[in-house]
Amino acid sequence: MDVVVIGAGLSGLTATATLIEAGIRVTVLEASTQIGGRIRAVHDPSSNEAIADLGPTWVWPRYQPVVARWLDKLSINTFEQFNTGNAVITGYGPQPIYQPLLSQSGMTRIVGGPTALIETLCARVGSNNIRTNSLVTEVCEHEADKVAIRLNTGEMIAAHKVIMAIPLRVAATTLHLPWAAQSLLETMRKTPTWMSTHAKTVVLYERPFWRELGLSGRVASQTGPLVEVHDHTSADMQSAALFGFVGWPTAQRQSAPKQLPQEILKQLSDCFGDAAANPIDLVIQDWALNPHIVTELDLSEAPQHPDVGPTSLRENHLNGRIRFAVSEVSDRSPGLIEGALVAGESAAIEMLDK
Repeated sequence: MDVVVIGAGLSGLTATATLIEAGIRVTVLEASTQIGGRIRAVHDPSSNEAIADLGPTWVWPRYQPVVARWLDKLSINTFEQFNTGNAVITGYGPQPIYQPLLSQSGMTRIVGGPTALIETLCARVGSNNIRTNSLVTEVCEHEADKVAIRLNTGEMIAAHKVIMAIPLRVAATTLHLPWAAQSLLETMRKTPTWMSTHAKTVVLYERPFWRELGLSGRVASQTGPLVEVHDHTSADMQSAALFGFVGWPTAQRQSAPKQLPQEILKQLSDCFGDAAANPIDLVIQDWALNPHIVTELDLSEAPQHPDVGPTSLRENHLNGRIRFAVSEVSDRSPGLIEGALVAGESAAIEMLDK
């Protein structure tokens, strides 16, 4: 049996690794120049090691058994999110408020970041089984027992089965899917892609100086531009950083790309002192600019976390030859890292059982 997996994000690589482990031939097609989907990182220019996350950061192994199992399976370690000391709360009065803020129970970071999941899975899959710069434009019936996958180059690939591990809205609006009923396409369009319109910033420093001041690195702000900030220092303390979620809406971010970093540094300086104004680097990842992640549907509505979707998103289609596998289709933690692992693993196991 030949399987094509469309999308080399966490769900797609999880599905691929599961299939390859069972002896199935798999080709992964990734539209982007790099793998990982919504998992991205800042890399050290010397060692090329991932030192800060530009996509998802946290897992909760205490409450997410699938995450715990995969971390153990891949021999990946975790450490607690740092939250010791006062947070800085702004916009709730004329002066900043300094007080502790509770963190979510079990909030955990991955050593090496979620990029460690991608790199470890890629090593298991084999880079020779992954094709980047391979934009799929159509998935349709080819023969009685095969599916045709057409690329924007005109190339056609035939496979017995296909796992579509890309955002549902991207699939519904950019791919020709003649087998999909209108009701299914409408369900796909109604499923928001979590964090697809957000922007995240990482600010790197020589040392975590805020800890020396008795501060946790957390900021909760009504004035922004960062509405939420957390300590993002690495487990080995070799890389000190803060990360934050940008509160400016998409249009404002894109209309003032040079102003945003300046405003971020001013905000951090107001919260943590003059040392915050002189970072090693400041990186902004604006996911709303990535056409492989976001669609006009996402941009036209307020961001919302996906609920568990209809069962049609977790069923086989085209007589069992096509299945979705992206975090938002999961019946556990949709939109999160655990949802991606569940979706990818479930899709692969379902195909193996048929």
